[in-house]
Amino acid sequence: MQKTLKSADYARLIHLLVAVRKAADVRQQALAKKLGKPQSFVAKYENGERRLDLIEFVAIARALGADPVKLFKDYVAAKGSPKAASKRPTK
Repeated sequence: MQKTLKSADYARLIHLLVAVRKAADVRQQALAKKLGKPQSFVAKYENGERRLDLIEFVAIARALGADPVKLFKDYVAAKGSPKAASKRPTK
């Protein structure tokens, strides 16, 4: 198993989170404010410079109004390209 920010699976997860954020019409700055973090926190994980842990994933999903369990199920179910994971962003 690859332990890198550059893996295809991690890119797919980030692509899904970005798609959900955009579908919710939330800017990075607004999401960061909801999370109590600087905007750079969102930019860094979205650009693959920072890895998210499970607790952060749950907080991000909830801040976007998405069900973190359903979002994770969507991620697991969507094997393949990053676009496959983002076709059905979950709220």
